[in-house]
Parts: sequence; structure tokens; C-alpha cells
Amino acid sequence: MDKSTSFSLNGAGWQIDLSTPVVMGILNITPDSFFDGGKFTESDTQLFQAEKMLNEGAAIIDLGATSTRPGAEEVMVDEELNRVMPALQSLKKEFPQAIISVDTYRSKVAKIAIENGAHIINDVSGGTIDDEMFQIIADLEVPYVLMHIKGTPKNMQNDTQYVDVVQEVKYFFKKQLRKLGNIGVTDNIILDPGFGFGKTLENNYELLKDLSSFTDMGCPILAGISRKSIINKVLNKTQDEALNGTTALNTIALLNGANILRVHDVKEAVEVVRLVEFYGGIG
Repeated sequence: MDKSTSFSLNGAGWQIDLSTPVVMGILNITPDSFFDGGKFTESDTQLFQAEKMLNEGAAIIDLGATSTRPGAEEVMVDEELNRVMPALQSLKKEFPQAIISVDTYRSKVAKIAIENGAHIINDVSGGTIDDEMFQIIADLEVPYVLMHIKGTPKNMQNDTQYVDVVQEVKYFFKKQLRKLGNIGVTDNIILDPGFGFGKTLENNYELLKDLSSFTDMGCPILAGISRKSIINKVLNKTQDEALNGTTALNTIALLNGANILRVHDVKEAVEVVRLVEFYGGIG
């Protein structure tokens, strides 16, 4: 791993040091997410899973209340809020020291979530679905995950044509970073190339292979590969059988410069970080 640049995420009264990569644990409270939809729709299961992930070493809990799997139907904003707010409030009460990210592409949800104790906004649209998202991030001064997507979750796999996927994703990042910079947001931005979001299988592996080329953009890199079709299509496995493949690709992501692993299985990802860190410190 390239440690020439050390990053950190900073908020009001908290900081995450990214000089060693960290793990973001996924907590989907949706009925229809691609892997764990329906498992954590009740408060007791949400708290149990959050506690498990925190005990296993998650630095961030990523709370998602609307599915962004390929072909997912859009959930109305009030329904998203009705799902995310009780879960956020329960997590804040039970785990007051936990750093919580909210996975949303809506500025209204982002604003209300941050005002009620969330710390980070994870936007799969990179500011392309809701024109007000960037201004909300600027106003609230919170860390922001800027992800690349082609289209929307519902239609993103309809057009997966690129001349050069790595360069086109870089161009998108540069354009969006310029927009953020123009309104005063110049740090606390995390870049996510969007594995599986409007990409072919080959596109995903091209991005993974060249992930280190994104590190010169001055932002930490998030890799969200966990149990996705990037694994299953190669190995002919189901999502339930994809943990070993997830671990293998997370290892490659770390070796190629990832600072944050977004995963369903925290313990295994934390072990990958420790092993790759040890490997990188030898010699």
C-alpha cells in the first residue's frame, strides 16, 4: 500500500485516521437490498448487527434505507426518512461513540440525518441525482462519499459503454470535485469508483486493477466490492457464497491504495487490513 499520503476524516469532536485503512460496516435497513434485504428491518436486529460490527472493528456504520441494487425501484423520500430516522436515533442512543454514515442520494435525507447525529453522507450518485446535495454538504461541513454511477440505480446497467472506464471515472471525479471546490468544499471527500454501478464485469476489474491511479486526486479511496456480481460472475457463486471472493478482492483493493473497505462482513475485512498492513511493513 502507498503510504505517501495520509488522510483523515474530521467532524465536530471526532476524527478517523486513515493512515491505516479502516472498515465501514454495511447496515441495510431495507426490505430489498441485493444481499441482506429484509434481515435488519426491525430495531432489535439493527442494534444487534451494529453491535456485532463495532465489536469486530468497524470504524464506521453505513446506514442505508433505500436499495441501490441494479433495477431497484425508487423509494419516496418520506418512506426513506421513516426508515432511517428511527434506526439512526436508536444507534445514537445505544452506541453514542459510533461514527455513522447515511447512504442516501437525497439532500433532504442528508440534512435531516446530519442534524440528528449522523456524521458522514455516502451518496451513490456523486451529486448527480439531487442538485442540492453539494450545497447541503457545504453547509453542514461533513465528510462526503462521492461515488461514480452511470445513470440511476434503476437504469444504470442499461448503458455500460465506456471508451476508457478508468479515465472516464477520473474525469467525472475531477468535474464533481471542481463543483464542490467552487462552493468551498475542499477536504473530507472520499472517492468511490462505484464497483457494479453502471459497469460491465470487465469495467469493474479494470477499475480495481488501476485503483492506485486514483490516489493522486488528493482524496481517500473507498472500495465497495462486498458480495457483488464482480465476484459471483467469475466464480459462478451466489451472494451467500461470495465471502472468500470478497476477501480476495478486498486484498487487491488494499494493495492498490484503498483507504476504506465497505463490507457486509467486518471481521474478515479487519483481518485483511491487518495482514496487508503487516505485509507492507516487512522489508
